[in-house]
Amino acid sequence: MASDIWQFLALVQYELLLFAGVFFLIGAIDDFVVDLAWLWLKLTGRARTARIDRGQFQSKPLDSPVAVFVPAWQEAEVLSDTIRHLLNVWPQKNLRLYIGVYRNDPATLEAAVCAAQGDVRLRVVIHDRDGPSTKADCLNRLYEAMSDDECRSSSRVSCVLFHDAEDMVDPAGIGLLDWAIHEGADFAQLPVEPLPQTARDWLGSHYCEEFAEAHGKAMVVRSSVGAALPAAGVGCAMARGALEQLADSSKEGVPFDPASLTEDYELGLAIAEQGGRCRFVRARGEDDQLVATRAFFPSTLNEIVRQKTRWVHGIALQGWDRTGWTGGAAETWMRVRDRRGPFTALVLALGYLLLVLTLITSLASTFGHGPALAVSPLMFGLITANLCFLAWRTAWRFLFTARNYGIAEGVFAIVRLPITNIIAIMAGWRAILAYWRTFFGRGIVWDKTAHSRHPAKPSYSLEKQTTGPAIYGNTQSSANSYRQGRYQAARGARK
Repeated sequence: MASDIWQFLALVQYELLLFAGVFFLIGAIDDFVVDLAWLWLKLTGRARTARIDRGQFQSKPLDSPVAVFVPAWQEAEVLSDTIRHLLNVWPQKNLRLYIGVYRNDPATLEAAVCAAQGDVRLRVVIHDRDGPSTKADCLNRLYEAMSDDECRSSSRVSCVLFHDAEDMVDPAGIGLLDWAIHEGADFAQLPVEPLPQTARDWLGSHYCEEFAEAHGKAMVVRSSVGAALPAAGVGCAMARGALEQLADSSKEGVPFDPASLTEDYELGLAIAEQGGRCRFVRARGEDDQLVATRAFFPSTLNEIVRQKTRWVHGIALQGWDRTGWTGGAAETWMRVRDRRGPFTALVLALGYLLLVLTLITSLASTFGHGPALAVSPLMFGLITANLCFLAWRTAWRFLFTARNYGIAEGVFAIVRLPITNIIAIMAGWRAILAYWRTFFGRGIVWDKTAHSRHPAKPSYSLEKQTTGPAIYGNTQSSANSYRQGRYQAARGARK
C-alpha cells in the first residue's frame, strides 16, 4: 500500500514537471523575444532615451491651457502634498488642476481646500453622489467640470493630464507631455518610477523592478511594433480632441466607462482603436534621472494583493470582455501578454507545488521508501532550458533595476523574486474569484489602495532631512538639487 502511494506521488510529480516545464518554457520564450526585440532596437538606435534640459522643460510656457485630472477618494493624508508640490514645480499660469472629491468625504475635501493657498489654477470638484463609485466615474465628473469651464471662458484646453492623489510629478513632466501632444501624439505616457521603501516595508519596493522592466523595455518594444500603448493612469496626457471623440462615441456622452476597473489601461487602447497616435515618451535630464512620475506604492501584503487583484481582474478578465482581440498580429501578441496573469498564477502555483512534492519524494527515495524520479533526455533538456531562461531573466531584472536604483536595489530585486511570485499567485486567484462574483450581480466599486506617505511630505521618512519639498524642484531649484533630493529620498527610505 505504501509503495503504491509513493508510485502515485512520483507519477503526479512527473506530470506536474511536464506541464509546468512546458508552460514555463512558453512564457520564457515569449519574454526572450521581447528581450531580443529591445536589444535590436537599442543596437539600431531606435530605443535611444532622449536627453533634455529638465529646467527648460519645467519652465516651458504652455502653447494653450492644459488640464490635470486628479480623482480622490479618502486621500486626506497625501492629497495636500500632491497639490502643493504640483502647483509649485509646474508654474505655468494656464494650467488648470481639477481635484475630484466626494460629498461624503469631508476630510479629503478639507485637504484639497487647505492646499489651494489662494492659487486660482486649482478647481475642487465635488461629486454629486456618495463615494466610492469608480475612478472612471470620478474622472467623468471632472471631464464635465472642465467642459463647463471651457464654455464659460470660451477657452479650450489642448490636452488633459492624468495623475493619482499620491503622485509626485516630475518638474519637466508637463512640458514634455505638452510637447509630445503638440508634436502630433493623441496620447502620451511618461515612465512611472516607484520609490524604494524602508527596510520595514521592503516588500513594497518590488514595484521598482517591475516598472523598471515594464517601462524601460516592454513599453519601448510595444511602441516599436505598432501595438496600442496601455495608459498607466498617471503621468500621461491625452489630446482634447481625442478625449472628446471618446465621449462622443459613448451613449452617456462621457469618455470613461463607469463600470471599468482599469479605465487607465483601456484609455490608450481606445485611442489607438479610433485611429489616434500613441507615444511613449522616455527621456532623462542632464542629471541622468528619468523624467517620470514617482510615488510610494503599497507596502503591506494585503494592500499589494488587493491592488494587483484589481489589475488582473480589470486587464486580464474584464478586459477580455470589454476590449476583445481587435488589431493585427502584434496587437494580439501584446494583449495575450497583458492577459496571461491568471494562467501565470496557475503555472506558478503548480511550480511551487512541484518543488514541495520533489522534496518529499527525494527524501522518500533517499530512505528507500519510493522510486527515484526517472528523467528522460527530453525532460532533462526541458529542465535545462528553463534553468537557463531563469538565469537570463534574473540577469535582466538585475540590470534594469540597478540602472534606475543602484546595484543594491538590483540585488534586492533578485532576492524578492520568490515573494513576487507568491504575490502573483494570490492576486491571480483572488481576481478569478472576484470576476466569478460579478456573474451573480456583485457591483463594481472603487477598491482603492490606502496611501499615507508622500515623497514630497516634509516629515516623510528622510530621517532628519530638513530641506523639505523644495529639493524636488521648483522654479528656482536646479536639476542637480532635484537629483540630490531624489537620491536622499531613496537612501533615507532604506534606513
